[in-house]
Amino acid sequence: MPGGFCGAMMKLKLIVLGQLTEPHWRAACDEYKKRLSHSCNVQEIELKEVRMCRDPAQGEIAAALEREADQILAQIPPRAFTVALCVEGKQYTSPALSALIDEKITAGASELCFIIGSSHGLSERVKKAANLRFSMSALTFPHQLARVMLYECIYRCTEIRRGSPYHK
Repeated sequence: MPGGFCGAMMKLKLIVLGQLTEPHWRAACDEYKKRLSHSCNVQEIELKEVRMCRDPAQGEIAAALEREADQILAQIPPRAFTVALCVEGKQYTSPALSALIDEKITAGASELCFIIGSSHGLSERVKKAANLRFSMSALTFPHQLARVMLYECIYRCTEIRRGSPYHK
């Protein structure tokens, strides 16, 4: 399938909390966005994390996640297939994720929308609003690396659908 699951410039939106502060993470994301730009209209929305004290109590974290949820939910496009990245989410192989995304787009999703919360995660409200809860791994990685990994994962899915040798 030429163009991958993004077909005729499918819209891809990443809603992320926080900024990439390390130049190498930014460069890696920019490279994957460039690769995806041939088949997807990529939009990345960086939202500000709610500031908390150095060692926040659970109540402060919960309140911050709810304020962040308001920002996130306001950015989700109508009819988008929305994926929340969270540790309790389902894990997929790359071919299975590619097939799932292709299925959702074929069924009429106007856009793919992926959400990466802050280092404290996402509120339950955001997770409930998502069509899919997705975990890239049971392992723990640096928070900023999650965005790079997600871009690579999405790019790999497009290449699988295109039949390219990238996935091998």
